[in-house]
Amino acid sequence: MNPLKFGPILRRWVMVLSALLLVSCTSLSSVADTSSIPGAQSPTPMANLPRLNGDATVVLTVNDRPITIQVRGDAAPITAGNFVDLVNRGVYDGTIFHRVVREPRPFVVQGGDPQTKDPSVPPQRYGTGSFIDPATNRPRYIPLEILGQGSDTPTYSQPGKVSPVLNHRRGAVAMARSQLPDSASAQFYIALDQLDFLDGNYAVFGYVTEGMDVVDTIQQGDRLQSAKVVAGLENLQQP
Repeated sequence: MNPLKFGPILRRWVMVLSALLLVSCTSLSSVADTSSIPGAQSPTPMANLPRLNGDATVVLTVNDRPITIQVRGDAAPITAGNFVDLVNRGVYDGTIFHRVVREPRPFVVQGGDPQTKDPSVPPQRYGTGSFIDPATNRPRYIPLEILGQGSDTPTYSQPGKVSPVLNHRRGAVAMARSQLPDSASAQFYIALDQLDFLDGNYAVFGYVTEGMDVVDTIQQGDRLQSAKVVAGLENLQQP
């Protein structure tokens, strides 16, 4: 490789690893220590997870302004079902956008950690929480789910193996996770730019169809006032 070209590529990947590892822990050591998260290495059995059999529309309200998301159950039934179920439960209402990365290039707005609405939780722990399923009193983890081009069924738990139908274009909504592929739970992010290098490694499950101008104004610490399923709830299949 041309050494003149290698430098920018290396800097890009350093930025990705330090700014993302899309579970927003506060240090590289805490990101690596995923074994300390109960159940992080054992996703909930797929038979026990919600599914979205079709599409749904979700509206997030941030700073009194709406953001409309088309949720694609046709391409990511488990990932989309998990998100719509959490929206419908009110899990996201009042949560904080704990990570916003716009420099050195537009990257992501990330939120959805349920513990960010608990005033007793210090900000240093924001980005380390998961959804605790009241039916089991344990975290719900979902497998990495990627529908590949030309495939009828998604590939599970295999990052980087397929070219996805749902890619990381600007406005993509995807699940955050730790280094373990099957560790996504509740946290999600919205892509602020085309992020091709994340394709196939993180599960996109929908796109912002209206309100990207609102997403562009979100600052770290802003609250997600409410999240509502406004269409397609009948497509949600509970286990």
